[in-house]
Amino acid sequence: MTHEWIRETPAIWDGPKADVLGDLAPTLFGLGTPQEGDKLGDEWWRVEDDGAVVGYGRLDESWGDAEILVLAHPEHRGTGVGTFVLERLEEEAGSRHLNYIYNVVPRGHPDPDAISGWLAAHGFEPTDVGELRKRIRSNGVT
Repeated sequence: MTHEWIRETPAIWDGPKADVLGDLAPTLFGLGTPQEGDKLGDEWWRVEDDGAVVGYGRLDESWGDAEILVLAHPEHRGTGVGTFVLERLEEEAGSRHLNYIYNVVPRGHPDPDAISGWLAAHGFEPTDVGELRKRIRSNGVT
């Protein structure tokens, strides 16, 4: 597999994003109920493998930190796509000299323990406000 990391400018709601979410509702991730062609906030990148969309990454930067979203297509979960997305988001955060990246596993997620465990395995630590947070160095390496 050769993954391509492609910045979306502007990011819009489209069929490939819906496909990657699978049976997960956009509202679960604070995206509301977007319609085809609606612009999305924050910064988005898509991951393609041989022209097929296999994942997305989102970075929402504020005050020296960034909330991230890692999405892998249901047929590609467990294949390394999520790790690829996470590593690219860490590199992006490092290039911006951000302090931390973090994620909040949403209430209602069908498998919060697995997601929290996956993030913990990648160096994220829980905070007292419900975030999972990881320190970033300016070169993207923690």
